[in-house]
Amino acid sequence: MPPSTPPSFATSAASLPVDADGVLKLAAQSMFDTLAATAMGMLVVDREHRIVWISEGYKRFLPGLGHEESDFVGRRVEEVVPNTLMAQVIDSGQAILVDLLTNHAGTFLVSRLPLRDAQGEVIGAMGMVLLDHPETTMQPLMTKFSRLERELVEARQQLAAHITQQRRPKHTVASFVGASPAAVEVKRQARRVALTGSTVLLLGETGTGKELLAHGIHAASPRAAKPFVGVNIAAVPETLLEAEFFGVAPGAFTGAERKGRDGKFKLADGGTLLLDEIGDMPLALQSKLLRVLQEQEVEPLGSNQVQRIDVRIIAATSRDLPAMVAAGTFRADLYYRLNVLPIRLPALRERLADLEALVDTLAEDIARRSGLPHKSLSADALDLLAEHDWPGNIRELRNVLEQATLMTDDVTLTAGHFPALAAGRAGGGPRGVLHDGSARPAPGSVVALPPSTGGEATAAHAIKPLPQAIAELESQAIRQAMAATGGNKLAASRLLGISRATLYEKLAAIDPAAA
Repeated sequence: MPPSTPPSFATSAASLPVDADGVLKLAAQSMFDTLAATAMGMLVVDREHRIVWISEGYKRFLPGLGHEESDFVGRRVEEVVPNTLMAQVIDSGQAILVDLLTNHAGTFLVSRLPLRDAQGEVIGAMGMVLLDHPETTMQPLMTKFSRLERELVEARQQLAAHITQQRRPKHTVASFVGASPAAVEVKRQARRVALTGSTVLLLGETGTGKELLAHGIHAASPRAAKPFVGVNIAAVPETLLEAEFFGVAPGAFTGAERKGRDGKFKLADGGTLLLDEIGDMPLALQSKLLRVLQEQEVEPLGSNQVQRIDVRIIAATSRDLPAMVAAGTFRADLYYRLNVLPIRLPALRERLADLEALVDTLAEDIARRSGLPHKSLSADALDLLAEHDWPGNIRELRNVLEQATLMTDDVTLTAGHFPALAAGRAGGGPRGVLHDGSARPAPGSVVALPPSTGGEATAAHAIKPLPQAIAELESQAIRQAMAATGGNKLAASRLLGISRATLYEKLAAIDPAAA
């Protein structure tokens, strides 16, 4: 039989028994003959990828080669047909029913099928050219395919941009509100450390703005365009912390995602990772964290592959880490690795000069989020807030303001809108101390005067009327307080133990221009 003639599976129908096996053989021969006649080109290869038969039509799609059987038969299909996937079909045993084959001869619509023996073993493959130049005859389908491919690329780009946007910093250093010396110093230090790549440790009571400042440091750093990833260690169950940090390899354990999952270190690669509440990290995990910080590489759970990372660490805590080191609950080497650039955030009670600015900023944010009008505070309300100790700091202040804002339609909040704080003041809560260390007297209380040292010989005409003496004494005390606080009326009123409204009244009487 000439090689270009399709291989025969049976000599004739009469020579085969009329049974299932015979019918299958006749069907196979008939199918092969039909495909060879209808396809624009067809070839058969054996298990070793060698061509054993090729149709005359297929030869037309192989320019540059001869037309003799010896030019094709016996050669590996990869040598004859560039970019073919016939070897993949043989090795995998999986058919490729419809595909586009492009090489120097053009673009073709092709189909590839594995051939098996009676035991089901792959013994070769059959390839067919169904259509040549499909870009011409199948223009609508090709156009739709190209459009869908472009849309897929665009969707992936938009998704990547959305994910990146979610990891951008939400605040700047300027978002740390305050003009007091303590606040100004914190912002100065933050801007300075932002220019470095070293680890930062933010220390301060809960609610002082550590996370906000971490965002600001990242935004001011050369890594600002890269991800900012934060993880609150206290909020993650101890059993999941390792996976949360280092990620999980595909199929690492029962129930794990088949594709695996990146950890926070990998997500923050190139950017900044905030480790909030670092003092709550279990001792067993601290050693692994130390290794990551030192080596800048992570090993996902269930994987033997080490991944290199480039991450800037900002740690934050409200706990006393040196005391924890002394107690053995926090590793000393990890503490020294974290405590490279420490920044201490002052408590609200340590920068009450910023109270009014903080109230205005928080009130604006509460109004924006709630959809209610912006509400201002009266002088007596500000005085009441200034007398509170604020153990929860700015977070507590926001809670108090939001509660008062949502519970009334009044556009101005007075002291009466803060009943809990007023009750605390009436109960004789702490009011602080004066600049000389003595306790500040409560408004309206009687202060004992020092005994007279002038003796009874003082001339009667030198004694001033009591109202005049009191007025002069008040004037002197107010001027001293204003000088001591640099003209800050809120701080001066607190120093004098009077309300700010009272201070305004007395200033107007002393010097109308100063009020």
